[in-house]
Amino acid sequence: MTKITEWCYQIILIACELVEKFSTFEIYSNVYFMKKFFLTLFSILIGSVFQLQAQVLVLEGHYQGRDIYVQNPFASSGVGFCVYEVRVNNEVTTDEVNSSAFAIDFAMLDLKIGDPLNIEIIHKDGCDPIVINAEVLKPISTFDLNSIVVESNILKWSTTNESGKLPFVIEQYRWNKWVKVGEVSGKGTTEENSYQFKLVPNSGLNKVRVKQVDSTNKPRYSSVAEFNSKKYEVSYSPVKVKKDIIFSQRTMYEVYNMYGNIVMRGYDKVIDVSALEKGKYYINYDNKFGDTFDKK
Repeated sequence: MTKITEWCYQIILIACELVEKFSTFEIYSNVYFMKKFFLTLFSILIGSVFQLQAQVLVLEGHYQGRDIYVQNPFASSGVGFCVYEVRVNNEVTTDEVNSSAFAIDFAMLDLKIGDPLNIEIIHKDGCDPIVINAEVLKPISTFDLNSIVVESNILKWSTTNESGKLPFVIEQYRWNKWVKVGEVSGKGTTEENSYQFKLVPNSGLNKVRVKQVDSTNKPRYSSVAEFNSKKYEVSYSPVKVKKDIIFSQRTMYEVYNMYGNIVMRGYDKVIDVSALEKGKYYINYDNKFGDTFDKK
């Protein structure tokens, strides 16, 4: 027995029980009542079958200030349209879905930019609604930079015109490349927002910037902030090592093998290289690039 057949059978049993229950009152002899009763029962039965055959298209994301547009084909039966209900965060919307295209309007939901959204587009079996602009549930990087400065090793920047919550990635120019050194959550609102991040500078000239990357995978960069650090240059020893490389002070570092593969990275004063195979290695640290050591 299929699920639908079983459901119908249960409803018929309930109907029979009701008729039997009220038979002593001879309600069933009232033709008008019986006609109305079975029409109601039939409507419930059809509605229940319809619900069992329903399909749900689920969209998840965050509110970015824009509505969702849906193409709504005819049902496979040729009667009516495919979609018959839309729920947003478990609430049934008042959108007019009885048309070939409609908008899911978020204006009445009192949402703020970045609020989570769970959208259920409930439709009949055998047809598929098409969401035209699902990407609007994903934040887009639109920030305008007002200022970016470094004060006492604290990077400070302010923005306007953010249109979605995206992290700001902090990058520092080290070893002839931009290196990620941290991340700060964006606020995602259009008014002025201020941020800060504590840097670990290298000796001498430092360059830093922030960026955001949205669902298009196209990064949006700030301008570059430059500052000079009074930090002493870092040195290390020995150049022929069995176990530990020791820096003169804590520093960021990267270790590469002869094939250009990174084998170690971190921030410390002592590196335990005892697990490395014997051979020549390249090391980047502080503002130094491409120094070497031999692992014995």
